[in-house]
Formats: sequence, C-alpha cells, structure tokens
Amino acid sequence: MPTTHHPIAIVGAGLGGLTLARVLHVHGIEAVVLEGEAGRHVRTQGGMLDIHDDAGQEALRAADLHEPFRALVLRGGEATRIVDQYGTVRMEETDEGDGTRPEVDRGRLRDLLLDSLPEGTVRWGNKVTGARALGGGRHEVTFADGTACTTGLLVGADGAWSRIRPLVSPATPAYTGISFVESDLLDADTRHPDSAALVGGGSFFSLGDGKGFLAHRESDGSLHIYTAVKTGPEWLDTIDFGASATESAKKAVLAHFDGWDDRLRALVADADGPLVPRHIHALPVGHRWDRTPGVTLLGDAAHLMSPFAGEGANLAMLDGAELGRAVAAHPGDTEAALAAYEQALFPRSEASAAEAAANLDLMFGDRGLERLLDLFASHQG
Repeated sequence: MPTTHHPIAIVGAGLGGLTLARVLHVHGIEAVVLEGEAGRHVRTQGGMLDIHDDAGQEALRAADLHEPFRALVLRGGEATRIVDQYGTVRMEETDEGDGTRPEVDRGRLRDLLLDSLPEGTVRWGNKVTGARALGGGRHEVTFADGTACTTGLLVGADGAWSRIRPLVSPATPAYTGISFVESDLLDADTRHPDSAALVGGGSFFSLGDGKGFLAHRESDGSLHIYTAVKTGPEWLDTIDFGASATESAKKAVLAHFDGWDDRLRALVADADGPLVPRHIHALPVGHRWDRTPGVTLLGDAAHLMSPFAGEGANLAMLDGAELGRAVAAHPGDTEAALAAYEQALFPRSEASAAEAAANLDLMFGDRGLERLLDLFASHQG
C-alpha cells in the first residue's frame, strides 16, 4: 500500500498546532494536523487562559479570529485576589474591562480554532509513535496502527513528551520541584458560596511555606483549584487518587495545610469529584537546537515551562502564527522559513521560560507571599 504524503504535517491538535494550521489556511497553504485522540470531544479541555495582547491575541489577529475571540471573554475574569494562609485579603484588583489579558475558556478557544479549519484538516485517531529523517528534509511519521505517512515539513506541536523533539534535540522535561493536585467546586455561587466569595471573580493566590492554593473562576460558574506543594516527585505516588479514595486523598493533601484557614482548606475538602495529581515539569531554560532540515517544534514541545508566567498557551499560539507567517513569506523555501522562525523563537521562549522559573522560585521560596505582593506592586507601578 503506497504511503500517503503531506506537504506539511503538524503533529498535535492543541492550541499551537491549530493556530499554525489556521494561519497557513488564511494564506492559502494546505496542511494536515495529526492528532492521536479519536475526536474533539474525547477529553475535557477545561481551564481558563489569560490571552495576552502581545502574544495569544496577536496570534488570533494573524488567524483572522480576534473578533470572534472577543465574544468568548469571561467578563470580570481579569480580577485578582491574594490572600494569606489565615484568610486575610492582602491584595485585590478588580476587572474594569480595560485590561490586556482577558480570560477565556480553553475548550471554547480550541473550538473556535477547530471550526475555522476546512473539514478534514485534523486527522483524528492518528496517534504518532515516532518519526525518522528520509533525507532532503523529508520525514516519515509512523502511527500506532502500523501505518505511516511522509512529509516535506514536519512540525512537532505535540506537547511536553513530544515524539518529534528527538529529531532535533536530546532534551527531556525535568521535574521542577512543584506538584499540583487539581480539584473543582461546581456551581460555586449556589453550592459553595463561601468558597466563591473567597476566590472572587477571577484569579486567586494563597501562598506560604513552600505551598499554597491557586484558583480561578471558570466560565461555567465553577471554581478550579490547584493545590501546590514544593516536594519531591514521589509525594503524589504515596496517595491513592482513585475515584473510590477521594476522601482519603483529600486528607493526605490537607495534611500539608494544618493551621491554614478553614475557608482555604475547604477548597480541597469540599471538592466535587476526584482529585487529579500533576507533576510540574519543564525543559531547560534556553532550550534550542541546530537547524535541522524539514522539521521544527512549537509550544511545549519546544519550550515546556512551569505555568507561573502564564505564557504557555500564549507562546504556543504565537509560535504557530509566526511559523505560519514565515512559511507564507518564503514560498518554496522551507529552510529559509524555518531559519527565520527559529531565530525569533529561541530568544522569545528563553525570556518567558526564565520568567516562569524565577516566579516559581519566588512564589515557593522564602517569604513567597510577600514577594508575590511586591511583584504585583511593581507591575502596578
């Protein structure tokens, strides 16, 4: 059976890969997006994202989607509240609707991008298991079902554990020293009014002694909580997070928060549904690679960083837009396009990764709460 050839193959239907496909489409360039999941609704794409004017929104302008994006913005979502471990509000910013980082639901943003692409652009159920160079900038991509395709331009937009990254770099993500346990409080204003009042209408931080609670209000009225603990990678493995063990998991997590205000502890104690553990990984700050014919990376595949700069999704989308623009600007010359893209990518991602690493150290180091307050004060100044 002859192998299918795609002039441009993007691995991964996350925000970055979809933005790239959309910007190429705007410029009349066909591409396929190879995605392992069976369909767009297989997995919840939850979580709020603040979309920065100079990054994610710039990408949406390049994709001719900025106006429909504005309709997805959560009103009030840019509000921020910082609370100490005793429940005292130490800083509060309201959302007057004039900020440059509006909040949107990740799933709705992904749907906007998916709906903007021609039918058949995303090839669902194509789980990539590896890729190899064929010479002359061409690559063969293999799938879990034993089939394969070839491509003249291969883009790894496949996240932290990218199957495409080994073609250009030996780097792998390392544990950052922070573990998250995620939880949800559903229909918060009605079912969890005290927690809803504590968190407020946007983002929420409560830090102390190398741990804390990070939260935000979702567009569906729920609260999403990230309980963060500075600890070894083995801690999460000592807890049973199975659906039948949720109450014992809550107790194990809250053992780290003895003496914290009961309203803060309730963010975990009253959670609806099972808790979800997550180790926070990052690639080395300044990760880069030598120009490798016919292949490049974007988003987490290129520059996985901790979430403490709020840049991950924004950079992925900007990467996708900038790569799409570069390909359009160098018709017939893939290498010139990739060289131009990577020349801008590397310093941009290094700056953001350095900021994320510095913020992690600031928030979970000595005097984390006070230093976070100082950081917000400096931005206001």
